[in-house]
Amino acid sequence: MKKAFLVLEDGTVFEGYAFGKEAEAVGECVFTVGGMCGYLETLSDPAYCGQIVVQTFPLIGNYGYINADLEGECALAGYVVRECCEEPSNFRCEGGLDSFLKAKGIPGIKGVDTRALTVHLREHGCMNAKICGSADVDLNEIKSHKIHGAVERVCCKEVSVYPAEGEELYRITAIDCGGKKSFIKQLTKYGATVTVMPAVSSFAEVLATNPQGIFVSSGPADPKDCVALDLVKALFGHFPMLGIGLGHQLMALAAGGDIIKMKYGHRGGSQPVKQVDGGLCYITTQNHGFEVKAEGLCGVVTMVNLNDGGVEAVEYPLQNSLSVQFYPEVSGAPRDGSFVFESFFKKIRGV
Repeated sequence: MKKAFLVLEDGTVFEGYAFGKEAEAVGECVFTVGGMCGYLETLSDPAYCGQIVVQTFPLIGNYGYINADLEGECALAGYVVRECCEEPSNFRCEGGLDSFLKAKGIPGIKGVDTRALTVHLREHGCMNAKICGSADVDLNEIKSHKIHGAVERVCCKEVSVYPAEGEELYRITAIDCGGKKSFIKQLTKYGATVTVMPAVSSFAEVLATNPQGIFVSSGPADPKDCVALDLVKALFGHFPMLGIGLGHQLMALAAGGDIIKMKYGHRGGSQPVKQVDGGLCYITTQNHGFEVKAEGLCGVVTMVNLNDGGVEAVEYPLQNSLSVQFYPEVSGAPRDGSFVFESFFKKIRGV
């Protein structure tokens, strides 16, 4: 096996072995928590665009890859694991993780002490890193690296229409900033015909779809630099709106709020979220490195993160809209997050 190195911008070096595509890569190094399942959803979540993703669970790839389970475009800069399963076992398996990364053009490094790496990132914050064949690298090159045009890269390039399951009850226009296909499945399941539009669409193009409601998807990078921000600002208040992930942050900016970068973000499962009123707690899946500030927000914070008190959900009564930071279609129980979509459709119905 060929030696490889993960060099962090602060000069810390982790040693391992190359797998996936034979190439070097620079990106923001982030960690995601979770178990032996869910790595395909991580690999295919466009919100990881341009990042080097570290899996905290020690064994990854035990059921290979299954194309039907992919959520979107695989846009990672690199992938870091402790151990990659060489003989995946699943009746639906279409190949191993190594061949998947090669096909997607993603360099990986295995054999890394991911526990020590995760502790380092927790203590010092997420930082840029480079996967390379030598530890002798230019740290200034790594430090100065920035992700540009991430949303434009991963959003859809043309308009698509997804019919409602059964009778059409709603017409929803989705602004795609790099969302997952599971969001669309949830919307159509509730009887919505969903028109998915690129994040670069204009206000007039969205109006031409004659929507009853607007959905703003999750996605990568800094919301203040997002190409869809002006569009969300223009649409905010004209229609009932639901934002998830990046969409939640864009709506907060549209409502006069502010966004700050987190030390190491929330990525992966087991994120506890509590309702402000009622006290119910949900175990959620998340993927973000920025968060909404509660101060100055023209909305009502309805859910908070139990680990750090961060804003997880906001109601906008005057705009008849709502947003959530977590992924409501992925939860500890099959219907835990369904209340988010149900609340959105209630707003459209005016109840």
